[in-house]
Amino acid sequence: MALGRCRYVLVCGGLGPTTDDLTRFAASDALGARLVEDATSLASIEARFRNRGIEMPEVNRRQALIPEGAAALPNPAGTAPGVLARTGAGAWLVLLPGPPAELAAMFDAEVRPRLERESGRTGGRVRETLMVAGLPESVLQERILDLTPARDAADRLAILASGGEIEIRVTGPAGRSAEVRGLADRIAERLGPAVFSRVAGEHLEHAVGRLLERRGERAAFAESLTGGLIAERLTRVPGSSGWFDLGVVAYANEAKRDLLEVPEAALLAHGAVSEAVAMAMAEGARRRSGNAWGVAVTGIAGPGGGSVAKPVGLVWVAVSGPVSLTRRFRLPGDRPLVRQLTATAALDLLRQTMLAAGEQRGGEAEGGEAPG
Repeated sequence: MALGRCRYVLVCGGLGPTTDDLTRFAASDALGARLVEDATSLASIEARFRNRGIEMPEVNRRQALIPEGAAALPNPAGTAPGVLARTGAGAWLVLLPGPPAELAAMFDAEVRPRLERESGRTGGRVRETLMVAGLPESVLQERILDLTPARDAADRLAILASGGEIEIRVTGPAGRSAEVRGLADRIAERLGPAVFSRVAGEHLEHAVGRLLERRGERAAFAESLTGGLIAERLTRVPGSSGWFDLGVVAYANEAKRDLLEVPEAALLAHGAVSEAVAMAMAEGARRRSGNAWGVAVTGIAGPGGGSVAKPVGLVWVAVSGPVSLTRRFRLPGDRPLVRQLTATAALDLLRQTMLAAGEQRGGEAEGGEAPG
């Protein structure tokens, strides 16, 4: 059993109120401690339901059960408290809820500080983060290969790709924070405008919002294959109403024509998935909203609908504004991934175009095929 072999055992999930949530009972057996009701946890669960105007179901009461002698860990984002228990042999058992938002917040607030104190490594590491877009992971690696530290160096570099964005983490001992920061600065200089943030966990929608706010401008989006994913990402950002006010899901050709005033001739001559239609959609969104920028996406997400001329994964993104830009992408993956990558590509193209507009107003620029 893990508690007999490890100093720390973390278990995630199974703390819900239903009969298949058995983690607390398994922990009780493992620790040889009966389950008791924690009054503070129960009050917190009851208050959470009360604040929503709902009477707490009796079944939720079991979430307040913890092994006798253990400590309950508060969960500000959910009903299931965590549990922190220590065995007679000195091992730690930590139970955390499964939903990622709850788990991550509780680990950072309640578990990490305890583990650091217990291990004597409090404040022992520093980290610099760079958020990157517009580059495939392999291309990024090649560009910074000579900057990458050796395996046994004090600094450590990790490259984590997800959904078209890449997070670069540079870590090292706290006593060498200047070296860690220096390496991150050299990487940022090498990658140039591909770096859109130096804040961990920040995404393109935050960077786009900052640029629009700084310029005092707004953007409207016309989405076909993404079906509203771009608007959803933008409205995650607090204060997005200051720079985003219109998103149109124009899936059918009739919607493109009637809502965005895409010329029938363009649809007939080039098809919905084309540079001409993408730009007409962006111009229509800009015109209908009266905003400085209009952005549009159209493409083939699959799994069907592709052809030799227009294969699955073909996407056109267009930006209409003080500087206009179109970009053709061939994106990999299944339908959900193609849609996710398209949303990221659209946000990054708007970001790049706004950066170009800072130096070049009223001009036209057109990009070729971007790496996908």
